[in-house]
Amino acid sequence: MNVELTLNGEAVSWESEPHEFLTELLRRHGLIGTKRGCESGDCGACAVLLDGEEVPSCLVLAAQAHGHEVTTIEGLGSWERPHPIQEAFVDGTAVQCGYCTPGMVIAAKAYLDRKGGGPLSEREARELLAGHVCRCTGYVKPIAAVLRAAEALGDPRSAGEEERA
Repeated sequence: MNVELTLNGEAVSWESEPHEFLTELLRRHGLIGTKRGCESGDCGACAVLLDGEEVPSCLVLAAQAHGHEVTTIEGLGSWERPHPIQEAFVDGTAVQCGYCTPGMVIAAKAYLDRKGGGPLSEREARELLAGHVCRCTGYVKPIAAVLRAAEALGDPRSAGEEERA
């Protein structure tokens, strides 16, 4: 079957098996930032944005993404121009092995877009990362990175940062 979707701002049309999950379709086409984890929607490693909402791509059939907009970690920024959330994770040394990081960044993006930016409470940061399993960092640095990113995105001086991505 043919799956047509908008991926990271570009129209794509890919062949997919009816039983294929979005994680596999993305990875098969080189988008390896979306990680394979628990494959039951519990770890957050495979998080992507589907029409702006965070979803576990391991539970979304590729066919369900047909006609929708999908954003992966690769669509948020680049090496040359990272998204402010990505910058906050790097600057705050919130990246250890990096396996869980793309999902955490996607979760932060979805939440901050819904909230409209601005400062968060530590509780809000903890809640938005609650569905993301990390074995390396102990969550302290990722939570701090999310708080820092929220502050930066809520700062009028950072207006236009979204446009860079």
